[in-house]
Amino acid sequence: MWKLLLWVGLVLVLKHHDGAAHKLVCYFTNWAHSRPGPASILPHDLDPFLCTHLIFAFASMNNNQIVAKDLQDEKILYPEFNKLKERNRELKTLLSIGGWNFGTSRFTTMLSTFANREKFIASVIALLRTHDFDGLDLFFLYPGLRGSPMHDRWTFLFLIEELLFAFRKEALLTMRPRLLLSAAVSGVPHIVQTSYDVRFLGRLLDFINVLSYDLHGSWEKFTGHNSPLFSLPEDPKSSAYAMNYWRKLGAPSEKLIMGIPTYGRTFRLLKASNNGLQATAIGPASPGKYTKQAGVLAYFEICSFVWGAKKHWIDYQYVPYANKGKEWVGYDDAISFSYKAWFIRREHFGGAMVWTLDMDDVRGTFCGTGPFPLVYVLNDILVRAEFSSTSLPQFWLSSAVNSSSTDPERLAVTKAWTTDIKILPPGGEAGVTEIHGKCENMFITPRVTIVTPTKETVSLGKHTVALG
Repeated sequence: MWKLLLWVGLVLVLKHHDGAAHKLVCYFTNWAHSRPGPASILPHDLDPFLCTHLIFAFASMNNNQIVAKDLQDEKILYPEFNKLKERNRELKTLLSIGGWNFGTSRFTTMLSTFANREKFIASVIALLRTHDFDGLDLFFLYPGLRGSPMHDRWTFLFLIEELLFAFRKEALLTMRPRLLLSAAVSGVPHIVQTSYDVRFLGRLLDFINVLSYDLHGSWEKFTGHNSPLFSLPEDPKSSAYAMNYWRKLGAPSEKLIMGIPTYGRTFRLLKASNNGLQATAIGPASPGKYTKQAGVLAYFEICSFVWGAKKHWIDYQYVPYANKGKEWVGYDDAISFSYKAWFIRREHFGGAMVWTLDMDDVRGTFCGTGPFPLVYVLNDILVRAEFSSTSLPQFWLSSAVNSSSTDPERLAVTKAWTTDIKILPPGGEAGVTEIHGKCENMFITPRVTIVTPTKETVSLGKHTVALG
């Protein structure tokens, strides 16, 4: 009897894996409904067949327990979001906790002791099951940085290990599919080195959403693209670099999900006549009419901007930019999305992640090319194409295109990325504020021994980890 129960439980644990070879992971933000007029988006505006995984951003934390950010989320948005699964039974929904404005202090407090983590995990399972989510996404920006102590790199790993164990146990006891577990991670090498043990994350997480964008922006003195696909000799920052960096550090290709933004980063030029890449800039361009964040334009706002602007294509980075007077924006369009989707297929990565669905032209009212003009490109190439015999375009087979299939050293990792970029929030989030009570016990010294290569010990909790 016990063997039969174990077998049935194993089937349920494995059942969460969907049939598509590539994932299309799409974030939806709980502030999208607060934008004015036609830019206001609710979950019922989403297409349940567009993405394989929908992630609701964000939940919050109080007293080491996961909680809805506000009553409206719990009473209206959660039910409406998960009701999308009634129309598509294959769709998976996850709840993301964290984000830029969430900060790090509550994560640090929760991570600091086994008891705190245990309390958090119990609350996660209860909340996810109550509201019919299929999993949890951890959006911790970043362990060991922004006020987070260095050992949060390890306590974060302990949390993930304990979450996975609890999810497996709960699935066996309830005979339900195991809850999914993912994380959003930086694609910037110096952050990766500080914040993550890549091999362990690759073993434990179901998939890893790499934030392979925000590589240039108005914090810099010269123009550069937000999310170039490939590197330039003089500028190694690129989405391909970020993805290959994670792969070279030991993360499985099939678990790496490449982040693609539905927004652009803007600059104000010093001189309108000097408007190419590396042109001198003096800050952000004007805020968008709907997103109202200096330095960022949603794709549906970019459609209006480019109508009267000069559009350009960056040949070796496979992305466009546009300028109008002294205003400059590097962005993605349907063509650059298609290049990125084919890159994901050729390199056998796990899929694409979109930040965010609600910054695409959701209803097709702004750009005149139908609903979700960007994300549908990814769906066509990564999801629907899985069920056809569609082959790679001929240009990907040419040596003229950056290739890592035959020589992994060539693609985006040919030059060391030694320059740091400023750590900034994802587009669309900086203007959103969160009001919360002050956390008590901001840091509690844990009781774990970490053994360093020099035989030093650091007190950290109930696990013992050898570094190096």
